[in-house]
Amino acid sequence: MIGLVRAVFALFRALGPDRSSALGGAVARAIGPLFPAHRTAMTNLREAFPDKSEAERRAIARSAWDNLGRTGAEYAHLSVLFDYDHDNPQLDARVEVDGIEHFMALRDDGKPGIIFSAHLGNWELPAICAARYGLAATAVFRAPNDPGIAHVVHEVRSQTMGGLEAARQGAAFAMARVLEDGGHLGMLIDQHFTRGVTVPFFGRPARTNPILGKFARRFDCPVHGVRVQRLPGGRFRLQLTPPLDLPRDSEGLVDVEGAMAAMTAVVETWVREDPGQWLWMHRRWRPPVVALKAT
Repeated sequence: MIGLVRAVFALFRALGPDRSSALGGAVARAIGPLFPAHRTAMTNLREAFPDKSEAERRAIARSAWDNLGRTGAEYAHLSVLFDYDHDNPQLDARVEVDGIEHFMALRDDGKPGIIFSAHLGNWELPAICAARYGLAATAVFRAPNDPGIAHVVHEVRSQTMGGLEAARQGAAFAMARVLEDGGHLGMLIDQHFTRGVTVPFFGRPARTNPILGKFARRFDCPVHGVRVQRLPGGRFRLQLTPPLDLPRDSEGLVDVEGAMAAMTAVVETWVREDPGQWLWMHRRWRPPVVALKAT
């Protein structure tokens, strides 16, 4: 299987970034609606956008498939895709960065920091930006389910990014060490987490991993959000927010659930602005698990 995945990557590399991205998007638009995940996407869109027409929701779903296909094809080009140069900006650069001053402050303040993100645009680019500009950062990732794809994707990430930490049992200890050493953690927070805290997302309760809120409480460090917007012409915009003013409890400590709600509210704003670039195929909203009493 790894050989097949490498062959596909070789094809995409031969096509170049623009043609491979277009091909990935076209394939995903064509076959994505045939998968059960498309029904999940449409259900999510009906709940999130009750005022939109069914045709509008289908268009958003098609755009989401397009973005997913493009992102998948772009893994073959991660080493060249990020071409932003703060010191020597180019008008024809693929990538622009909004909020670079916040990035520089994170890099130079001598403090640990937390960066949250979501599956928007090509969500791999922020970790590459951090590595290119000397931000000591560790990206927490979930490996693809297919072992062959996971192996090749990890190879690509290892060549283009800084620290990498797989989401697994015991990962919290490694993540804490990053912050203890004054480093920075980056993590996607927009997927369901069974043992998470419940926060509002598009007016509905959603379970979210509380780990970043717990670390914000423990280390009292800056928390920023970063998103990637896919732009016309094969271009991207990275946007880093100022540090969030997180809610605190009566003791002055960051409130974990309130912190996750604040981060999720930022993600919702991003998704509402670019709904066709988010991963609607994920079962973000799920009924609560009810524990059965022993009889």
